[in-house]
Amino acid sequence: MVILFWVLLVCSLYSYFLYPLVLHVLSKAVAQPALVTDSNAPHFYSLIVTVYNEKHRIRQKLENLLALEFNAEQYELIIASDSSDDGTDEIVKEYADKGVTLVRATERLGKENAQLTAIKAAKGSVLVFSDVATIMEPNALTKLDAHFQNADIGAVSSEDRFVSKSGEVAGEGAYVKYEMWLRNKESKLAGLVGLSGSFFAARAEICTDWDIHSPSDFNTALNCARAGKQSISAPDVLGFYEDLKDPSKEYARKVRTVLRGITGLSRHLDVLNPFKFGLFSLQVFSHKLMRWGVPWFLMALLVVTSLVVHLGWVYQLALIGQVLFYVTALLAHLSPKLQSIGPIKLVYFFVQVNIALMESMLKFATGTRMTTWKPSAR
Repeated sequence: MVILFWVLLVCSLYSYFLYPLVLHVLSKAVAQPALVTDSNAPHFYSLIVTVYNEKHRIRQKLENLLALEFNAEQYELIIASDSSDDGTDEIVKEYADKGVTLVRATERLGKENAQLTAIKAAKGSVLVFSDVATIMEPNALTKLDAHFQNADIGAVSSEDRFVSKSGEVAGEGAYVKYEMWLRNKESKLAGLVGLSGSFFAARAEICTDWDIHSPSDFNTALNCARAGKQSISAPDVLGFYEDLKDPSKEYARKVRTVLRGITGLSRHLDVLNPFKFGLFSLQVFSHKLMRWGVPWFLMALLVVTSLVVHLGWVYQLALIGQVLFYVTALLAHLSPKLQSIGPIKLVYFFVQVNIALMESMLKFATGTRMTTWKPSAR
């Protein structure tokens, strides 16, 4: 039981604390490849926006796209409708004379299927995928184009920025800063294991093997690794979007996102083969699989700690620490005012995320899958 205690403790800490140390050491030890200039530049860009019943927001997104500061002869705008039936498609057709093309999936099979419909119609050598809720900066394409001058780059992910209802860009919290640091380290090694689903770009050849049953942000990163190219996070390419109108829906969004991620990995288990994917396999194992296992490791750790608590002060302190941690999260849930206190907010967020992870895995284990989607109201 003592051995099991220490194994579970290491497993619980690995994804969030030990893996970053591994990344840091590897980033120092592994030499960065030399820049390889892309002989196919300049590129033609196909901007693809996936929509489902977005009549209230589609005009804002179209105006945002039309305001991009880029050579008009170097890009096209494609709206991919997942069989919308609320009048969204009719609004898009109003912009046909401004160069906006509408493609419509023949049946509602989900976001990735609608994206595939657009991919088949796209002319670009680089495809840019974006959600309706995400606002791009006027120079977004110019910044993306600079990254794709490197022939080794297969995909580029934006970094998300939250915008408050008053229009102010929210500051980055501790968790967001941690994730951005992690993504930056992964970018410099074997590439990201998941792009920002709301705004990313990839070379057209990376998108030829398009799995409509896997999240496109994960599948694109995987295809980059298969092609021997990197998917990177670009801190200068930003996507701005508002928080959800109903914050209580955030938990359900987390469950959906993780469930789709688990589904994607289950369909491509070969990515965990280090002899085939090298460091990318380590990153997927550490960032995805081990993180999804954290709630189960923690639950088992609490049980085992209670069974070995009589063996010494180390185990007594471990039990007290765990109990205080979960009580803090419970109090924050019962009294939302406590969530304004930084450390308490972080504890509450961590516990909430892991409960969502647990629910996602239970749903997956019982056969629940998610392909179609309804965009969250913002």
